[in-house]
Amino acid sequence: MTIAVALSGGSDSLLALGLLRRAGHEVLGLHAHFLPPDAARLTLAAAIAAQCDRLGVPFAAVDLSQAFAARVIAPFIAAYAAGETPNPCAACNRDMKFGLLLDTARSLGADRLATGHYARLDTADDGPALFRGADVTRDQSYFLSLVAKDALARVVFPLAGRKKTDNPDALAALGLAPPLPRESREVCFVPGDDYRAYLAASGATLSGPGPILLPDGTRLGTHQGLWRHTIGQRKGLGVGWREPLYVLAKDAARNALRVGPKNLLFTQCCRAVAPNCLVPPARWPETVLAQTCYRMRPRPALATVAEGMLAIAFDEPVTRPTPGQVAVLYDAAGRVLAGGILAETTGADAAVGAG
Repeated sequence: MTIAVALSGGSDSLLALGLLRRAGHEVLGLHAHFLPPDAARLTLAAAIAAQCDRLGVPFAAVDLSQAFAARVIAPFIAAYAAGETPNPCAACNRDMKFGLLLDTARSLGADRLATGHYARLDTADDGPALFRGADVTRDQSYFLSLVAKDALARVVFPLAGRKKTDNPDALAALGLAPPLPRESREVCFVPGDDYRAYLAASGATLSGPGPILLPDGTRLGTHQGLWRHTIGQRKGLGVGWREPLYVLAKDAARNALRVGPKNLLFTQCCRAVAPNCLVPPARWPETVLAQTCYRMRPRPALATVAEGMLAIAFDEPVTRPTPGQVAVLYDAAGRVLAGGILAETTGADAAVGAG
């Protein structure tokens, strides 16, 4: 069995390659150009190839930049234009790394694709089971929750049980040095992680100035574009009030930014569309653990799926989820049950379906 290893140039993917090679697997180093391969990116690919050569591993680089632009960048821009706050990393995992790149690996003769993600895969009665990784500070199961089950069946995560802090010593023991010694946790195609500047320069049709409204309809001022704001934002609103105000919602239909005091920022219910159920809903525990952003601690909730919609009712109020982000359900053992894209919740709290 041949395992292709997706190599970004960072320490995680390079360590995954080294560990698989040391374990005796037949491996192939695979680097994807998700952005147009300019001189700097070609130099990086050459440096990755050199590390593969040190291990006696064949290497291939593929240009997937056009597909990345269509499947990740364009939807990212469109989501902001629609008043959402998208999660491009989750989309990239679903559509590119474990979509097109996996297909590419198989076309090159590989049976599976390995990456440097901190997550764990196991085998269960209903197919591959996705779990949190051992390193809780780096766990990436949240960003993998949209990946289809049939794709996960062909995936390997060599770093599942490892800690990020152990990487330097492990790489040194293998005689490897990552071409990218410092890894960014920002959006790879947004320079300096300044998404506002990126969107403004994109040429897309974005919302212009509109009203900033209190819940009772009182107008406090004018925003300069809904895409410049996100749910829960406090600073940078440009309006004054007798108490701190937070963004509660982005009303794209009226181009209105709805704000209010902190006590209105909480809710107990939310919905997510296009749920990717990695465990059949009938086999979910009565109480699941739901997470609606990467930095959120999972909270107990009830969840149901009906008519292509995942409905979540938390046991206690949580910060209002952000449309466009990812909602993930776990069980108590850290297994991912399902993931979906958060939708706008109408009304104070959308109810989970009766029964």
